[in-house]
Amino acid sequence: MDNTIPIATLFVDIGGVLLTNGWDHNTRKQAAANFKLDFAEMEHRHHLTFDTYEEGKLSLEQYLNRTIFYTERPFTRDQFWDFMCAQSQPYPKMIALVTQLKVQYGLRVAVVSNEARELNTYRIQTFKLAQFVDFFISSSFVHLRKPDADIFRLALDVAQTPTEQVVYIENTPMFVEIATGLGIRSILHTDYDSTRAQLAAFGLQHKKGAV
Repeated sequence: MDNTIPIATLFVDIGGVLLTNGWDHNTRKQAAANFKLDFAEMEHRHHLTFDTYEEGKLSLEQYLNRTIFYTERPFTRDQFWDFMCAQSQPYPKMIALVTQLKVQYGLRVAVVSNEARELNTYRIQTFKLAQFVDFFISSSFVHLRKPDADIFRLALDVAQTPTEQVVYIENTPMFVEIATGLGIRSILHTDYDSTRAQLAAFGLQHKKGAV
């Protein structure tokens, strides 16, 4: 693909790129230990229902009713929710990189992410993602979920940017493969330095002296 074509839009994932993962296997394992839950049972129930929750077809209350509070517990929903929220932390260097490149090159920035509505909204507001993200193609908002290629097609339709002028930053190899198969130049994010270097190779050179 011709790397001389200027990039106009960045697609970025949230979990694993801009922030820590919101509600992944390790976080659920920590929750099970913290609240003294049967992790195997919790995971079984989670996998039966989580796709539906991430697609915005279940509320947080319904998800917790199915996975945690199907029986009496010695803790409250608010306590569990507070624990879920506390696991989210930012990657400041990645946020600064995307923010500065947006200003430097006049980019549009779009999130393409699998996240349940309540946690996604909490993360957007808490870490002020809307200050530099132009629009959010979140699974719970659009009722499509990666690896469905239609979520990328929808993002392209909303962006109204030619495919060859988009770069996607994602930390899940399969999702990178799917986006690449649609003609979207994609970066498998593993760390700040390598992603910064790959963005530079696409013509998005970060200014010296910046974060």
